[in-house]
Amino acid sequence: MTDAQDKRYDVLVLGGGAGKNIAADLARAGRSTALVENRLVGGECPYFACMPSKSMLRSARRGETWEHAVARRDEVTRHLDDAPTAAEMAEAGVTVIRGRGRVVRPGVVEVDGTEYGYTDLVVATGSEPVTPDVEGIGDVPTWTSDEALTRPDLPRRLIVLGGGPVGCELSQIYAAFGSQVTLVEAADRLLAAEAPFIGDLLADVLRRMGADLRLGVGATRAERTESGLRLYLSDGGHIDADRILVATGRRPRVADLGLETLGIRPDPKQGIAVDVTCKAVVDDETDTAGTTVWAAGDVTGVAPYTHAANYQSRVVVSNVLGKRREADYRAVPRAVYTTPTVYTVGVSPVSATGLELIAAGYDLSNTPRATVEDDDRGRVELYADRARGVLVGAAAIGLYAEGWMSEITLAIRAETPLSILTDVVHAFPTYGEAIEPVLRELAEQL
Repeated sequence: MTDAQDKRYDVLVLGGGAGKNIAADLARAGRSTALVENRLVGGECPYFACMPSKSMLRSARRGETWEHAVARRDEVTRHLDDAPTAAEMAEAGVTVIRGRGRVVRPGVVEVDGTEYGYTDLVVATGSEPVTPDVEGIGDVPTWTSDEALTRPDLPRRLIVLGGGPVGCELSQIYAAFGSQVTLVEAADRLLAAEAPFIGDLLADVLRRMGADLRLGVGATRAERTESGLRLYLSDGGHIDADRILVATGRRPRVADLGLETLGIRPDPKQGIAVDVTCKAVVDDETDTAGTTVWAAGDVTGVAPYTHAANYQSRVVVSNVLGKRREADYRAVPRAVYTTPTVYTVGVSPVSATGLELIAAGYDLSNTPRATVEDDDRGRVELYADRARGVLVGAAAIGLYAEGWMSEITLAIRAETPLSILTDVVHAFPTYGEAIEPVLRELAEQL
């Protein structure tokens, strides 16, 4: 073993996704910083998730061929080469350590037999796909989103397990390029945690593209067949396919990090508990030898989105540098980049508790912009707290919703009174105009 004192850093970051920004910012601020990553520096988003999926969705919208879409996707992901990103880290002053890190005692992390000391430890190890408990699924051809967004194959018959954001985006991608897609979701609708109209409208979109949706049924057993595989369902039916794409969720990557040594006991499903400063919750009786542990990104289980991870990263950096900053998650957007886009933020009417919620909505087909776009799909709903007269949640599905709904995100975060929001003027013709009648209806309910 190498003496940890010989390789000591002010800050040691485990995980190169959200951790990449944390390490770079702290190094630029003058802290000696090391980043430990056992896969690709940059994390899931640029190589296996956000960037390749959005590239493929764009290619699908443009009517490109599968071959062209794959080529462009591979350019976007730099052919899974993280050398440029690693070079950026070095330029910022970060030491990149390749391997898997594990805490062996307070103030010391071991990576492949070498010990490294730290004062501040940041855990940003992200999340990993969850394989459902389906008999025989390990014996048939399966993909997770990792393979679905890196392989050149276009399955003729594809089963997508899961009707969440990942399952919906990948279903649209593969259906658009000609796969016979069957989406299986145990809940009665897609995106079940959101307002009901969201899942209903998105289901209609996917069906128009030729996808077969099996909602309200679960997968019970899978087996190989001479022509591929067969998946049996809880309603007694079955589906024949060539491959299963597992999109049934992700879990925080917390196994075998040695965090128990520090008095941190991550929940396998919920991840590492953090306070408002993104400082990990430690058992009171634990002696951490004057060190501090922070966490950011999917590993915290707070909000599994890259933009949420980036936000937590900024919070961690501020607090490590002694500038207290508290995270506020009231207005973290939840976006699904299908066509049309799903954009929700704040309180969902499905799970809202303790509020006297008032709601109003408007169909986008009533806007002049919908006439211009020749598109009749979409709706926006806003939710307000009657007692305070402010917006607390919103849901929309429509073209470019990720753009024109941003003002609502700001309104929720700033708690802008409805009396001010109703006086905002939107450019003509835009989908943003749809927000005006909704705000006026809410104001009338106060």
